[in-house]
Amino acid sequence: MNGWVTLALIALTVVLVLWRAGVSPHLWGVVVPIIVLGAVGYAMQGHATLPGRPAQANAATVVIDPSIVDLRGALLGRFSGDGAYLVASDALMRRGSRDSGAQVVLMGLGHYPRSLTLWVGLGTALAQHDNTVSPAARLAFDHATRIAPDHPAPPFFEGLAYVEAGDFRTAQRYWAKALALSPPEISYRREIAVRLYALNVALAQRGY
Repeated sequence: MNGWVTLALIALTVVLVLWRAGVSPHLWGVVVPIIVLGAVGYAMQGHATLPGRPAQANAATVVIDPSIVDLRGALLGRFSGDGAYLVASDALMRRGSRDSGAQVVLMGLGHYPRSLTLWVGLGTALAQHDNTVSPAARLAFDHATRIAPDHPAPPFFEGLAYVEAGDFRTAQRYWAKALALSPPEISYRREIAVRLYALNVALAQRGY
């Protein structure tokens, strides 16, 4: 069967099931972007007129730590329209589709140009794409910081990008800033503090 027909049937089935289940109208603002992103990802990665076959990754896969996804949700919110683009980007990165993973976030910024979530996500996606904190990734994180200068998410995720690039000393500076910006009573403060402590221990072991 033609791939587009199959995709349309799947999307229609999802919509009907959710409608019959009585999903709140407020959640359709999340559901619809996810369905659309699925179609976009298929258009970018699939071949609708060819028989089905196992997908082939075009690059090394990216390990997406579930605990970091949870922390991202705590810092930036869950189940939002702009957040749906990061979910799609994560899925593409896991498959090794790094170009498409970054492109999906850029697509989201076309709809949500002032989204702190997406500018942080773009910096992360670009760093994952290049395996380093490139000038483009730094620009994205800088823009996120300009949007919300007192929010801990931009320095935390920029620090995380440096950790993944192996530059622990630079990461330490960003995570210390993220901790300082986290209110004492906020739920995610302990998560940031634990990661900063572990980073400090690793640096001490290296003689820094």
